[in-house]
Amino acid sequence: MRKSKTVTVAGLLLAALLGGVAQADDMLGSYVARISDRDHQASDGYALNGAAQMVRQDRANWHKFHRRDGDDESDAWFRTNDQRADLQRMLERPGAMSSSTKRAIVNGEPLIQVDVYENSVRVSILEN
Repeated sequence: MRKSKTVTVAGLLLAALLGGVAQADDMLGSYVARISDRDHQASDGYALNGAAQMVRQDRANWHKFHRRDGDDESDAWFRTNDQRADLQRMLERPGAMSSSTKRAIVNGEPLIQVDVYENSVRVSILEN
C-alpha cells in the first residue's frame, strides 16, 4: 500500500511539473522582419558581428528610431531597451536560431519570422 501511494504522489508531481513546463513557455505571437544592411550596424554606426545583435537592432530601428524596412512588422514585446536586451539574451540561447539561420542573418538580408514565447524566442528564415 505504501509503494502504491508513493507512485501515485510521484505521478501527480510529474503531471504538475509537466503541466507547469507547458504553461511556462506559451506562445505569445510572432512577427516578420527584414534584417537589412541598416540592422547590421549599431545605432552609433559600428558594425555588429552577431545575429542576435542584428535582430535586436532591427527592433530598435523599428521602435526607437523608426527606420523600418518594407517587410517589417510591429511587435508588442520589444518596445523598450530593457525588453530588447531580454530579446538578445533569449536569441543567444541554444535552440533560438540554427547555425544556418545565424549565417543567413550575418551574411545577408533575409526575411525572418520571430516566434515569441513567454520565456524564449525562435527565429526562422522565410526568404534569403
